[in-house]
Amino acid sequence: MANPLRVAVQMDPIADVDIDGDTSFTMIEAAQARGHSVWTYGPADLSYDEGRIIARARPVKVSRTLGNHAQEGASVVLDLRTDIDVVLMRQDPPFDMAYITAAHLLELISDDTLVVNDPEWVRSSPEKLFPLLYADLMPPTLISRDEATISAFRVRHKDIIIKPLYGNGGAGIFLIREGDSNYSSLLETFFTISREPVMAQAFLPEVSKGDKRILLVDGELVGGFNRVPQKGETRSNMHVGGEARPVELSDRDHEICAAIGPELKRRGLLFVGIDVIGDYMTEINVTSPTGVQELKRFTGIDAMVPFWDAIEARETART
Repeated sequence: MANPLRVAVQMDPIADVDIDGDTSFTMIEAAQARGHSVWTYGPADLSYDEGRIIARARPVKVSRTLGNHAQEGASVVLDLRTDIDVVLMRQDPPFDMAYITAAHLLELISDDTLVVNDPEWVRSSPEKLFPLLYADLMPPTLISRDEATISAFRVRHKDIIIKPLYGNGGAGIFLIREGDSNYSSLLETFFTISREPVMAQAFLPEVSKGDKRILLVDGELVGGFNRVPQKGETRSNMHVGGEARPVELSDRDHEICAAIGPELKRRGLLFVGIDVIGDYMTEINVTSPTGVQELKRFTGIDAMVPFWDAIEARETART
């Protein structure tokens, strides 16, 4: 048994989570079962104060009791460098300047406090850009703001997916069929509301069979499950109604994980979820990956065992 750890979880309000699906809840539950103490706080509670990184946090105990799943104590101000051993950075995107600022602040304590995932690399590994290091594992992909370049890509691939570069949860993802008259209007809308490029990818018809979520811990494949879109929908994200189902991982899935695993480990991205459609990886999720409860439900694999084993091993090595 490892020494008890003091764990702070930077997350969205714990009172609002779905206890049957939320991964952050499961992380806290597993930490508590190992004897670790846990506090939670939101990104707005994080501050830089004359050299200290502090958070106004609440101690919490969780239980699988619907409607009364989190018992929170009175708020306290924690010095995340001296009062805490481990910070889990688990707030949901969008990956905006507020998110990036929080990563900068947590990076300041990372020599003394273990931050998971490593905030420097969370900041430098955007979930749709990081996979570009592995172009051979991705579907045909374009990132551009130039309308002529996007149109040429569309001519080459006919049916394409267009999505915001820093979106999440399936929001703003569009299937543009060959000849779709909404194409120009859609691009105009994207470019009016944002100065960012868009991501375009060749449409993969295999998405009708599902979009696999595969979890890796410390660069090693743990397991995966399928997310099947609703009828008439191309997006399989569970945020927009995708249905989780069991699935057998293929040789290609193992090949993808073996290819990216060493870099995940090098970057300190301890808990990662990748999305795979057919034979292609579409995203590497490093901010607040989900799927732990679905994985256990369908396969019996508890990703929290290697997750907390890895954290405890790191803490033992640091002390």
